[in-house]
Amino acid sequence: MTPHHTESTPHRPAALPHPWRLPEVSGRWWPVFLRNLLVWRKLAIPSLVGNIAEPLMWLVAFGYGMGALVGQLQVGGQPVPYILFLASGSICMSAMNAASFEALYSAFSRMHVQKTWDGIMNAPVSLDNIVLAEMLWAAFKALFTVTAILGVMLALGISHSPKLLVAWPVLLGVGVMFSSIALIFNALAKGYDFFTYYFTLVLTPMMFLSGVFFPREQLPPLVRHISDWLPLTNAVELVRPLFMDQWPANPLRHALVLVVTTLVAFQLALVLTRKRFAG
Repeated sequence: MTPHHTESTPHRPAALPHPWRLPEVSGRWWPVFLRNLLVWRKLAIPSLVGNIAEPLMWLVAFGYGMGALVGQLQVGGQPVPYILFLASGSICMSAMNAASFEALYSAFSRMHVQKTWDGIMNAPVSLDNIVLAEMLWAAFKALFTVTAILGVMLALGISHSPKLLVAWPVLLGVGVMFSSIALIFNALAKGYDFFTYYFTLVLTPMMFLSGVFFPREQLPPLVRHISDWLPLTNAVELVRPLFMDQWPANPLRHALVLVVTTLVAFQLALVLTRKRFAG
């Protein structure tokens, strides 16, 4: 009788989840968001002053100083005071900067320096939920900043358009978009110095090419065509008419650029962050 031989199947380790998989998020992002809020609450006033001081200086120095020299600009065939033109662009720039600073320097400190993310992941909170919470937290900080700036603009009488109520959620979307973009560079950074490249090579050119300080009609045709697709340009094109008590000319196109940029940027930020923690 032939003995029955059995061969044991070698144990294969489970394959790691693919980094390009879709976001796996749940309501567990909320405790992470709340944790950031409770920590920030102690420094809310200094943070607010720091976030609104620079854009207000831009507004006063250029709006009133340059505005006295420039006078009015033609926007869509309508004369617009320069300070109104600048205010409607600079508030989008403020949302961009506030979201970027929070999603870069503060998020990097929690992720890499303080190892806060590692501690959170010891609880049943996934990395995807942490990245989502950081993105929403940076967007909230941006919204908090632009709300304060909007209040100052209303007090100065720059615009009293009731359509500014629509600008508020648009600016929240701008914060979400730029925090998602910034988290890409947060995942790539080895240190704080890396963020200088992002501000110098990405944000600063965008700031000058997106119609914040002067009409984009002054740009060379090729540069203007490129600027048509910049995220900040589409944000300004949505917000500026609202300051002028008008509706945007192509709201669906501009909104689609913001939404697609946000979705692509957030997915890429997730992929790069997953790879960083997997390595």
